[in-house]
Amino acid sequence: MDFVSLLLQWYPDHHRDLPWRKTRDPYAIWVSEIMLQQTRVAAVIPYYERFTAELPDVFALAAVSDDRLNRLWQGLGYYSRARNLKRAAEVVCERFAGRMPDTYEQLLTLPGIGSYTAGAIASIAYGERVPAIDGNVLRVYARLQNDPSDVADPAVKTRVFGELSAVMPQDAGMFNQALMELGATVCVPNGQPLCADCPLRDICKARAAGTAGLLPNKAPKKPRTVETRTVFALYDHGAPLLKKRPDKGLLAGLYELPNVSGALSTAEAAAWLTEHGLHPTGDLLRCSAKHVFTHIEWHMRVYAADVAGEGIREFVRADGSQSIPTAFKVCLGKDADRNVNNG
Repeated sequence: MDFVSLLLQWYPDHHRDLPWRKTRDPYAIWVSEIMLQQTRVAAVIPYYERFTAELPDVFALAAVSDDRLNRLWQGLGYYSRARNLKRAAEVVCERFAGRMPDTYEQLLTLPGIGSYTAGAIASIAYGERVPAIDGNVLRVYARLQNDPSDVADPAVKTRVFGELSAVMPQDAGMFNQALMELGATVCVPNGQPLCADCPLRDICKARAAGTAGLLPNKAPKKPRTVETRTVFALYDHGAPLLKKRPDKGLLAGLYELPNVSGALSTAEAAAWLTEHGLHPTGDLLRCSAKHVFTHIEWHMRVYAADVAGEGIREFVRADGSQSIPTAFKVCLGKDADRNVNNG
């Protein structure tokens, strides 16, 4: 039996019960797929349920304020995904009268939607016979074919797209989900595939060759850039003082703690406060924190203090309505590594 038939037989009794699998609504499928990018399924479920309850359709998403959108997204990280969701919703309202495009090619024209997401929406919601190729699918296919090619090479993804397109069954949505599910739950990464549980074990070329644990091949990632920053965790009567970040770039449009490049000494930090019309009303405490982004790693020297002064008017007092990225949340309260040094 071919691998397509084996997957279609396996999937109905072995897939996880996930909320976005109970609908063919392209909007709901779209939201789930964007949330699942670089985020674990278990972490996504409560965010997905809250998001779709408050923003149940493309019109609601297009109309939501940026601050509210960021609050709904807070904790998922990679906020550019949320910004692209809203931009795409605006495009859908303007160009498609609020109806999600129903073809792979049209979906690709929306901000933030690439080949995988377009394939997932088009196949699951509309039944278009087009692959949805993510890391799970590339891993399964590499092992199935015992293919040593670098799966990070775009040419390999293009080739796999063509080969899967040629065997795509009538129920393309189920087939795509079956491939993804197999990669997520059985043909797992890090050299530990659960071959005994795999419906493709008898036709898997890598299993026969004893190479399943060695595949897929993937070129190593470039090392992250390390940046040193000084962050000020300043409090006005217990409320952290925030500034809004620019609308473009890293953490665009979110609220941050004031910060500067480099590691300031305690004297330099005190001078920075004076320059900005602020003065501590108690000790100026120093601690450290770290946050890792995809391509950048921040090593942060944090100065914490209750402050007074006219400079407070240049900031926003945190009241729970602002979206504070984890990179700065770790600098507040007990989340920071509070090895206090007043010297």
